[in-house]
Amino acid sequence: MDLFDQNLDQKMASEAPLAERMRPTTLEHFFGQNEVIGSGKMLRQLIEKDDIPSLIFWGPPGSGKTTLARIIANMTNADFISFSAVSSGVKDLKEIILIARDKRKFNNRPTILFIDEIHRWNKSQQDALLPYVENGIVTLIGATTENPSFEVNSALLSRTKIFVLNQLSETDLLNILNRALANKEQGLGIYKSKVDDETLLYLAKLSNGDARASLNALEFAIKATKSNKNGIIKLDTKIIKEALQKSHIYDKSGEQHYNIISALHKSLRGSDADAALYWLARMLEAGENPLYVARRLVRFASEDVGLANSRALEQAVAGYQATHFMGLPECNIVLAQVVVYLAKCPKSNQIYRAYLDVQKDVKETMDEPVPLHLRNAPTKLMKDLNYGKDYKYSPDFNYEEDQDYLPESLRGKKYLK
Repeated sequence: MDLFDQNLDQKMASEAPLAERMRPTTLEHFFGQNEVIGSGKMLRQLIEKDDIPSLIFWGPPGSGKTTLARIIANMTNADFISFSAVSSGVKDLKEIILIARDKRKFNNRPTILFIDEIHRWNKSQQDALLPYVENGIVTLIGATTENPSFEVNSALLSRTKIFVLNQLSETDLLNILNRALANKEQGLGIYKSKVDDETLLYLAKLSNGDARASLNALEFAIKATKSNKNGIIKLDTKIIKEALQKSHIYDKSGEQHYNIISALHKSLRGSDADAALYWLARMLEAGENPLYVARRLVRFASEDVGLANSRALEQAVAGYQATHFMGLPECNIVLAQVVVYLAKCPKSNQIYRAYLDVQKDVKETMDEPVPLHLRNAPTKLMKDLNYGKDYKYSPDFNYEEDQDYLPESLRGKKYLK
């Protein structure tokens, strides 16, 4: 590397976002995830022994997946190669494998391959990685925000250990923020800033457990705020709110999408109107398609309210129609009304269970012909074949006729308990 390249690297490092500059390089400065990396935990012992198996870190943004991988890199004797599944493919992988094979062959030096956002690789790309993980040419550390059960090939999963990283707590974020404020080399210690505990806690609360978001918002707030006559930069909650620009955005095709709609459905089923309103708002404020929510409410009206209040379906359908021609943000109150109504309704899943039983019989029994007496006979031939013979017209029997309506093998079957 020549002097120009070296100076460029130093300049880029100094101008990197605060979250990157403050990324811990040791476990002592790594806050949170004690259930995974705390003293005495299996992963910590493996790191300290420099005996790392192939791993996948699964957790929300800013929970420390990449940071933990880099700490492992600093604490191991292996070469560490990192790339993103978004911008790299099989061609890049093959080049890395050649390097890793040579280092293992000639220097007996292992290689750790860190793949960020590994869920972005399709099946064939993941398959290309599999043999090299299996034969030990590379030790894989994958990072993903999506459920590996659905996004990572089962063959690759069986050769890795999954560690779940949770959303960072407010206490974890406060520790991270205070460390950044005090650090004069990589952090914000060079600024004469004043941030009280209330403001820092506000930032921690609005960061959704995302260390990267909280650090970068803090840096932006300090750099964008004018100092007072004493040269002190003072931050308050109003400045933090503007700097963070919280958007609540989540991946509509990701796991959080399904978890939140599940939480809404179960809150409605449990008749908790307050919780149901909260989960509704979480989706709508994140930019969820309101018609998707409205369709789910129509389904709920039949599945979980059903015959206990047949007007619930009318409310839900009316809510869907109103949502269709109003759109956001006006339709949020319409959906809120439907949600509260459904939550407060008495519940019955009798229709839902009955249909499941019927569905099972339809799939698992022979497609029997319709009984002759239930068939129409518009032609003479049909009449000659006894179509409609002995059918009892219900009004003539005051709707109390003794007559079978199911196929012979299911005669007498009761689906509505």
